[in-house]
Amino acid sequence: MGHSLLYMMGFFLLSTVICGNAKDYSTDLQEDDDLSPPKPTVTLQPSWTQIYSGETVTVRCEIQGGEGAQWTYEWRPAKLNTPPTSNEYRINSTTESDSGGYSCRGRRDSSWTKWSDITSLKVTAPPKPTVTLQPSWTQIYSSVIYSGETVTVRCEIQGGEGAQWTYEWRRGQVNIRPTSSEYRISRATESDSGGYRCRGRRSSSWTEWSDITTLTVSSPPKPTVTLQPSWTQIYSGETVTVRCEIQGGERAQWMYEWRRGQKNIHETSSEYTISRLTESHGGGYSCRGRRSSSWTEWSDIITLRVTVPIKSTVTLQPSWTQIYSGETVTVRCEIQGGEGAQWTYEWSPDKLNTPPKSSEYRITVTESDSGGYSCWGRGDYLLTYWSETITLTVSSKPKAELRADRTAVPVGGSVILTCSVSPPSSSSSSSSSSSSSGWKYYWYRDGKSYEPLTNEQISVSEGGLYSCRGGRGEPVYYTEDSETVRIDTTVSNRPVVTLYPNWSEIYRGETITVRCEIHGGDTEWDYEWETNSIRKPPNQNEYKIKSASSSNSGNYHCKGRMKSSQNKTTEWSDSVTLTVSDNKPRPVLTVSPSWLSPGASVTLNCQVEHPSAGWSFYWYKAVPDLSEKSSSYELLPDGSGTAQDSYIIHGQTHTAGYVCRAGRGDPEYHTDHSQPKFVWSADVHSAASLTVSPDRVQHFTSDSVSLTCEGNFTEWRVRKFSEDGRLSDCRRMTGSTCNINTSKSDTGVYWCESGSGEFSSAVNITVQSMLLYIYFLDLNDLDVT
Repeated sequence: MGHSLLYMMGFFLLSTVICGNAKDYSTDLQEDDDLSPPKPTVTLQPSWTQIYSGETVTVRCEIQGGEGAQWTYEWRPAKLNTPPTSNEYRINSTTESDSGGYSCRGRRDSSWTKWSDITSLKVTAPPKPTVTLQPSWTQIYSSVIYSGETVTVRCEIQGGEGAQWTYEWRRGQVNIRPTSSEYRISRATESDSGGYRCRGRRSSSWTEWSDITTLTVSSPPKPTVTLQPSWTQIYSGETVTVRCEIQGGERAQWMYEWRRGQKNIHETSSEYTISRLTESHGGGYSCRGRRSSSWTEWSDIITLRVTVPIKSTVTLQPSWTQIYSGETVTVRCEIQGGEGAQWTYEWSPDKLNTPPKSSEYRITVTESDSGGYSCWGRGDYLLTYWSETITLTVSSKPKAELRADRTAVPVGGSVILTCSVSPPSSSSSSSSSSSSSGWKYYWYRDGKSYEPLTNEQISVSEGGLYSCRGGRGEPVYYTEDSETVRIDTTVSNRPVVTLYPNWSEIYRGETITVRCEIHGGDTEWDYEWETNSIRKPPNQNEYKIKSASSSNSGNYHCKGRMKSSQNKTTEWSDSVTLTVSDNKPRPVLTVSPSWLSPGASVTLNCQVEHPSAGWSFYWYKAVPDLSEKSSSYELLPDGSGTAQDSYIIHGQTHTAGYVCRAGRGDPEYHTDHSQPKFVWSADVHSAASLTVSPDRVQHFTSDSVSLTCEGNFTEWRVRKFSEDGRLSDCRRMTGSTCNINTSKSDTGVYWCESGSGEFSSAVNITVQSMLLYIYFLDLNDLDVT
């Protein structure tokens, strides 16, 4: 047993050595933590995580607690594993290809440590520096400072803030001494002007040169004092703003110093406002500015004069507020209290300021002269206020307007004529406003003038053509002449309008004559008509309307004008009303009795809506119409144009239909035919009869109905008298039978006639739509409670 145990222990040790020597380097040791080799650490020297190309860096593998041991090292990336394999490497003049993650492990005897954590190395090109100037005035951004100021020039390397840089500077092509990132130029002079650039060095690596930043050192600009408003002469009580402007230095942080005369003013801003000026504010104002420690020179002096003004006034002569194109107006500038001074005048609008500048202008105005006028005066040491603006309105040349209270002088009376002048935009002008505008009125009758009158109204008792115009001013300015107004003198004759024929109602298509009659004397007349009809009558004493329509309806009246004296007229006649109806009349036919017995008579009576209006009557009997498309009528004996509205049928022994119509006038106008009336004959042949199959009065559309004539007679025919008065024969006779495939047009009265003149009793047949019949049945079934 002892030999066996010794043998097993030896086998175990041998297996351990073999397995240990064969272990892959990529496999970590599996011993307990207390017995495992320490984990290495990779460090960089210098320890910047950002390395620039060209610099030198040392990569070191450190095993904490294993300093005295003999280690063999393995690196990732593999390019470091070149014999001998050291614990550190020095990379001279790095390039961007050296960027990456570095890790290592160590081996002692047959034991490997774990791989270290990865340490990243980033190699980039050195950043390009930027030259900036301070302080941060907006002017410095344009690289301009003033002599005597202080400026700091700074070299900034973006992303390299924590590194230890050495700096090199140039102004133009000459190196300058500073080696720090910035330097201060105190009390700059023009010799400090130039283009500045820099570069930085860290270790053995240089950045490229920065872009050039130009610094310009110039003398401070000279300020200018301005006044707002910009008048050098300001009136007491007004407000003025005094402003110090430094050209090119608008956005700099300036402090200002002010003087009025030789005395300093406390204000330190670029401008200040003086409200309610007094004479003590007058004087010469100047300023200067300071930025940092640099002062500008004093500005030139600007003088402010504050005076108590004299008032000026603009007047118009004449003083009418409404002036017309072509009139002459004097515009005058008057200065109260300045009568003894020698004034020069200034006007608004500027077109008046033509040398010499006068106190008044005489203008023959046009519409372009409309506008506001104001003025002011300037003496040796005096100024006036601007006057208040007076508005001149110039309108186009007006036209007088003539109105009459009536157009004809009544018998023994007169007519009032009114002439007015108003602006073109006004429809009328009152008497007071017209007279206050200086107008005189010039009156004309038949081209001959009256004397001018200031009154705009005159009374006339003579007929004629009147016109007027207005005039005013010196020289007289005339308006356009008014339109002429005809004034007639009324004579005692009075016309009368008559209608022929004088029926109370006329129907469309009738002929009527409208006549104007003037009684008394042998005077020849021209005629005038007035009507509210759409159509205006001709200027004749009568005219004929050949085919009247509703457009001729209206009230008609007339008057006459003497041909020998066109200004003498009659009064208007009374109106006569003409009424034209568009509905053609249709008479109503009545029959009494409706049965014709042997030896008896039937009276037909025809009535028109207006029976007393000269109607004649026509009587007709219906005759067969083979086309069945229209009604055919035959004039009864002595039934043409009788004045009687009735007609008697004697001894007629036949069933028939009758109509009537009426006519009147020249040419004669006819009404429509009346609705037909059916007269039943009581004298029928007892041996002739009509049989209907099916035997009922009420039939429906599309029914088949047979009407059969019976009796010892030959050549039967079935006749129908329809609701619209047409008399027709059956067109589908088979022997003595008429076959009908019913439609609504088959409704009517039917009877049989033989070839020898015998006829049967008549049968009334009604054809109705089945759908309509069902509908009525349904309505009858409704329970309405």
